[in-house]
Amino acid sequence: MPLLEVVVFHPRDVPGAHEGGADRVFVVDGPESGGLSPEPASVSAVCRETDLPVRVMLRLNDSYTTNGGELARLVGLAESYLAVGAQGVAFGFLDSDLNVDVTVCEHLASALARVPWTFHRAIDASLETSLAWRQVRRLPGLDTVLSAGSARGLDAGHDELTDRAAADPGVARLLMAGGGLRGEHVPWLVRAGVRRFHVASSVRPGSSWKAHVDAGHVRAWRMLLDDAADRAAGRPTD
Repeated sequence: MPLLEVVVFHPRDVPGAHEGGADRVFVVDGPESGGLSPEPASVSAVCRETDLPVRVMLRLNDSYTTNGGELARLVGLAESYLAVGAQGVAFGFLDSDLNVDVTVCEHLASALARVPWTFHRAIDASLETSLAWRQVRRLPGLDTVLSAGSARGLDAGHDELTDRAAADPGVARLLMAGGGLRGEHVPWLVRAGVRRFHVASSVRPGSSWKAHVDAGHVRAWRMLLDDAADRAAGRPTD
């Protein structure tokens, strides 16, 4: 069945994700930061509230680049997250030419050997998407690529993303669709072989970042994804 990952900011978001049927939670700092790395104490508090797998953002500035000083700090943060119960991390960096910064990503992946990780939406800002996909697929430990198909979100990138997944089962296996995901995108993505989905503001009342994750909103996504998967597989639906 499809994997549903829900963005959480703090422990108060966890019950809604858990009760609504999420499969994994993704911890980032609050929306004011633009989605940067949270404090280890926040991650610890989230992990104490759930037995769902927890992944955490590794990102210290609002660009898709990093430097040597940040890199050492990112490794330390990741080790702190894992020590308090996180199961994996998410990161993704580009170089000055807007290609995947393979050196930086390999360094982080090697420093966190055997830790599953997600390449986040930096791929949508890359100069040449096909090259970026070839590069990320060779990175050690990678098991997920979060993408909307466009830096402008899934409304702009949906067709490109669906076509790429349908043409390459390897892409479909890695891809987690997210970034403005809407219900009407789901059937097409599922038919293309996508089985991982990432939701953020849409599981909060009024799509407000100030509201906590709501179990009913999460459950609606859970039912939508499961129904789409059943239909794509030819299974009967209620």
